[in-house]
Amino acid sequence: MNKTLSQEQFGKNSAHYLTSTPHATGKSLQRLVDLTQPQKNWRVLDIATGGGHVAYTFAPHVARVWATDITQEMLDMVKAEAAKRGLDNLRTTYAKAETLPFEDESFDLVTCRIAPHHFDSIPDYLSETHRVLKTGGTFAVVDNVVPAGPVGDYVNAFERLRDPSHLRAWTMEEWRAAITNTGFGITHEEELRKPMEFKSWAARYDAIMKRLLSAMLTQTTPEVKAFLEPQGDGEALTFRLTEGLFMARRD
Repeated sequence: MNKTLSQEQFGKNSAHYLTSTPHATGKSLQRLVDLTQPQKNWRVLDIATGGGHVAYTFAPHVARVWATDITQEMLDMVKAEAAKRGLDNLRTTYAKAETLPFEDESFDLVTCRIAPHHFDSIPDYLSETHRVLKTGGTFAVVDNVVPAGPVGDYVNAFERLRDPSHLRAWTMEEWRAAITNTGFGITHEEELRKPMEFKSWAARYDAIMKRLLSAMLTQTTPEVKAFLEPQGDGEALTFRLTEGLFMARRD
């Protein structure tokens, strides 16, 4: 079976996602727990689990967590890490976000964090999430978001140059409309600014690509700079991305 671009990118960089600061300790991780208030009898599904951080965080609070991904290297790593942490209620399985191998109304909570911008179809993913979530269940999603218009287009091009598996980050307005159109009732939304260290963000690339990415970050329009907020230079260069967090219920 030929690997997709996402599988290639995430497979060869799987270990990075276990230790990546934005994934492992980002503000949105704790916000998901605070907002969902997980219960001991819940069955939870974490879609596109990546390094498994959402699954590890929820496992101590609920009856069962299923963590899915399309990258076997990620799933193997999550399974091993869960065993190290003594999380014997965490299970892993291969699954595309758009075609989940679970029965209708199987879960009390479905989560997904910093992944949908890689999905082939966010509407299909939302439809599958709605299908497997119990009536009255909670849906929680976090993903990178961009402004509408040229600034958002530029940020997506910047991200995709660094990671070709990045398809497109949506705007808050697009997320709001798509979640509502799928049949969910939105109960909460917020935006979170996410500090990024350029050195670690671009670490997988050679000096030429790093210079190109740095130039796109620092030699751009005032509008793009206002959104990405580049600061410093060289090894100390930093910038900011934005995450959108949505909570919704299947009524």
